[in-house]
Amino acid sequence: MPTPITNNLARRNRQSKPDRADRLFRYLIYGASGVSVAILLLMGWTITGHALPAIKQFGWGFLTGRDWNVPDLKFGALPLIYGTLGSGLISLIFAVPVGLAVAIITSEDLLPKWLRSAVAFTIELLAAVPSVVFGLWGFYTLIPILLPIQQLLHVKFKDIPLFSTEPSGSGLLTAGILLAIMILPTVAAVSREVLLVVPTYLRTGSMALGSTRWETIFRVVLPKAFSGIIGGVMLALGRALGETMAVTMVIGNTENISPSIFAPAYSIPAILANTFAEAQEDIHVGALTYLVLILFAITLVVNVGAIGLVKLVERGEK
Repeated sequence: MPTPITNNLARRNRQSKPDRADRLFRYLIYGASGVSVAILLLMGWTITGHALPAIKQFGWGFLTGRDWNVPDLKFGALPLIYGTLGSGLISLIFAVPVGLAVAIITSEDLLPKWLRSAVAFTIELLAAVPSVVFGLWGFYTLIPILLPIQQLLHVKFKDIPLFSTEPSGSGLLTAGILLAIMILPTVAAVSREVLLVVPTYLRTGSMALGSTRWETIFRVVLPKAFSGIIGGVMLALGRALGETMAVTMVIGNTENISPSIFAPAYSIPAILANTFAEAQEDIHVGALTYLVLILFAITLVVNVGAIGLVKLVERGEK
């Protein structure tokens, strides 16, 4: 007959197995996190090491330099930073409203269920298209579509600096619109998933108090999901900043800083794709690697800023 002592021992043995499994899983999670951090630090260390010749020669002046003269070995990153950030910002201006609209109509009961599924599937399917395909489509189709519109805007509003440059088709605006199409699935998919997890009782409670469906969406659902939407937008921006082939084909590839969105420009990923394999001098290779370090830092700042913004929003909701 079991005694109280044997019952306690059996209970402890049964409890020890889940405890060991929990500890093992916790150690695996810690190990995976440590490996991720180690890879990130190793990447930063390696890139910094190869960029040292340019860092020592140009210092912080590299960030504000405007010349990129390979024969004279004079390099400045400001036009490339401008092209990278400018095209990314334009892409957000176009992608966020459209992606959020897609997320709303595919998560709320505004369309028949079969149509909501079809729209969501079609938008998310864009994420599977290779970037080089986007680039070729942008070169052969998007540029001819946008060029007459750009010419009309230039004729009507050429006194405004934003439209002052004679458009040629390729340029900052074209690259930004193409990037907007590429990051649209990310914005739409993440926003849709965030909207779907908003509790149903918030919607029904709002409408029970007399709000219309659209008032419920804009005053209850979107504010509740705002932090998650911001996270998705920042994730999309990270992809836009690092996009290479598609941007290379439509941005114009000219080291230029102009207030006009019709002017050709250059981005950091584009110049790396075009010139890295041909770089011979150590200082040239170092300058290109310095650009990689800058892009690496920009993406880290964007991600850290997104995390901080999400936490700030969540703290304000409490």
